[in-house]
Amino acid sequence: MKKFDFLVIGGGIAGLSYALKVAEFGSVAVLFKKDPNSSSTLWAQGGIAAVNEPDDTFELHVEDTLVCGGGLCKRDIVELVVREGPERVQELVDLGAKFDREGDGHFHLHREGGHSRRRIFHAGDATGYEIQKTLLAAVRKHPSITCLTNSNAIDLLTTHRFQRDLDKPNKVFGAYVLQGDGVIQPFLADKVLVATGGAGKIYLYTSNPDVASGDGIAMCYRAGARVANMEFFQFHPTCLYHPQAKSFLITEAMRGEGAKLIRMNGESFMHKYHPQGELAPRDVVARAIDYEMKLHGDDYVMLDISHRPESFIKEHFPTIYQKCLSFGFDITKAPVPVVPAAHYLCGGVMSDEFGRTDIQDLYVAGECACTGLHGANRLASNSLLEGVVFGHRAAMHSIENRGKRSASIEPPPWDPGSAVDSDEQVVITQNWDEIRRTMWNYVGIVRTTKRLERALHRIELMRREIQEYYRQCTVTSDLLELRNLSLVAELVVRSALARKESRGLHYTLDYPDTQSVGVDTVLSRSA
Repeated sequence: MKKFDFLVIGGGIAGLSYALKVAEFGSVAVLFKKDPNSSSTLWAQGGIAAVNEPDDTFELHVEDTLVCGGGLCKRDIVELVVREGPERVQELVDLGAKFDREGDGHFHLHREGGHSRRRIFHAGDATGYEIQKTLLAAVRKHPSITCLTNSNAIDLLTTHRFQRDLDKPNKVFGAYVLQGDGVIQPFLADKVLVATGGAGKIYLYTSNPDVASGDGIAMCYRAGARVANMEFFQFHPTCLYHPQAKSFLITEAMRGEGAKLIRMNGESFMHKYHPQGELAPRDVVARAIDYEMKLHGDDYVMLDISHRPESFIKEHFPTIYQKCLSFGFDITKAPVPVVPAAHYLCGGVMSDEFGRTDIQDLYVAGECACTGLHGANRLASNSLLEGVVFGHRAAMHSIENRGKRSASIEPPPWDPGSAVDSDEQVVITQNWDEIRRTMWNYVGIVRTTKRLERALHRIELMRREIQEYYRQCTVTSDLLELRNLSLVAELVVRSALARKESRGLHYTLDYPDTQSVGVDTVLSRSA
């Protein structure tokens, strides 16, 4: 049994920001499911949005976010995040993050789809890498922070689970953790932050890293926290189309710098779908590409920035240039093939302005949280902003309320029961593949009720099989991911079936209109 003042599950921008601030007030454990360079933060290319220029205002950033969010953003949360954004970005700079600057020393800012001004701080086209590197360096130097790699949180430890007194508030006091050596033990803490990122791996094609299997959402839901708006899964419009590319993302900033979307025959098409053309919100662009591909029977569309100077392209998009070149595409000379891929979950565990959940002492931040910032569709580069703002706010609330929790319970050691090592690994690989294909084919960019019902039926059957396998076999990292992935996939489908309208990222042919008043889709374990 290991005891800390603060337990952080997940090591991206939200988790590391939180850890750095609470570390001044107690011991901190940061759990990395794999290694510290596996988080979604590391993969983020575009940047982090914050008001900085004289011609920009908080009001404009707020309005852009609200418009993109399709009527479901919480205005007070949007205003809070936008106004606190510049200070949080400055803290990253102070820690050593090197965002691109002009020759005169001012920051070079990108503009992306849905933004009315240039406000995207970036480090070339590898902004997430720069932020992750900066935060990791600071965390590793701090004497109060213990970083644990290959550490998989299995389930949260809560009072309702062990005391069975449901009349009292449910409190979290730690988690069971599977470590790299196969040992499972409880980690106890006064405050727990879940910052495990998204769930893109529930889809066959995704821009997400392999760790994005929805672990934090599944854990919080099983513990009794509500989730909301799980149907709003953002598909990034432009991922490289190549069998070995693993849906390598091509940042929206390229379109912000003039890249054009064209069909395989060279015909442009975005002007038919939105006045802003290539700079339309992501959901519009993704649906337009999906429609054009299906209409003409094409496997992909093309993204062309070759009309810009070669030096400009190499300077601003060095990572993309080199990656595309490795697959035989020179973006300085010709367009590259792209397709949409699952990219970002706008829903998640319901939280308030401090990242608090339904469960006392349990906080969430980053992509696994549903704060109300994104609504029905995330505005580009608001995700890193949300992570760093709520990592900070959850830390401040944790610090102010530390030591106020009742005496912790000591849970029993992990009980494996009669579990044995599995000799049928194929059960995991088969179910994993089937879930992802089912989600891609039936719960994609354009949906119907019949497809969603088919998906739910199949996923329910698979979940029962997975649960039986989970009870019988020794716990492994792959099995934990499959268990969580199957639950999150079901939550997405149930949320999509519950929304009888088309709004933001959820577009269904059976309900093409948008209701006059937007409401959240909320799911709870008790329901």
